[in-house]
Amino acid sequence: MGRLTVLEQIAQDIAAEFGTDCEVVIHDLKTKEPEHSIIYIINGHVTGRNVGDGPSDAVFDGIRQKRRGNDDAPADHNGYLMKTADGKILKCSTSYIKDDDGSLHYVFGINYDITKLTLINSALDSLITPKNKEETPKQITHSVNDLLERLIEESVNLVGKPVALMNKEDKVTAIQFLNDSGAFLITKSGDKVANYFGISKYTLYSYIDVNK
Repeated sequence: MGRLTVLEQIAQDIAAEFGTDCEVVIHDLKTKEPEHSIIYIINGHVTGRNVGDGPSDAVFDGIRQKRRGNDDAPADHNGYLMKTADGKILKCSTSYIKDDDGSLHYVFGINYDITKLTLINSALDSLITPKNKEETPKQITHSVNDLLERLIEESVNLVGKPVALMNKEDKVTAIQFLNDSGAFLITKSGDKVANYFGISKYTLYSYIDVNK
C-alpha cells in the first residue's frame, strides 16, 4: 500500500470521526504546478476549496524549503488558528510527510471549524483554545495570487505606513520581507510587487540584494 493511499485512508477516518465540520486535506509538494497543490480533500466546504486549488501558508513553507534544495521539513504545527473568507474560525494542524529517501513530499492538514463551538460554555475551552491565546487567525487562501496579496499586505503592515508615504528604506524592508517569505517563488510575482511599490523590476532586484 502506497504512502498516499495510507494518508487518504487516515483522512477518511479522521473526517468520519469528527464529522462534516472537519476538513482533511493533502497537498503534494512534488507537483510541477505548486499553484494546484491540493490532490485530496474531504469536507472541502469548510474552506470552500477543491482538488486543484493552491497552497496555504503551511504548505508554502514546505515549497520554499524544496525550492531552496532543503528537504528538512518545517516543524509540524498543531492547534493554530486560521479563518476563512466568510468568517469561519478554524483550529488547524499540519504535518509534513517525507518519502523513504527523506525528501519532502506531502502536507497533511486538518482544519476543524470551531465557529459554533466557540459559543458553547467553558467546559469545551480546553478543546478549542489554541496554544497561543493571543494568536490572530490568518485568512486561509485559495490560490497563490491570494497568498501573494496577503503577503504584500503583511509587508505594508510591517513597515507601518502606506506605499505613498514610504521612502527607499521602507520599501527595502517590505521587499526583503516578501523575499524571506518566499513571495518571489510565485510566478510573475516580481511584476506585481514592482507595480505595487511603484518601482522598476531592476530596482526591485537591487532592493532584494541590499546588505547581502
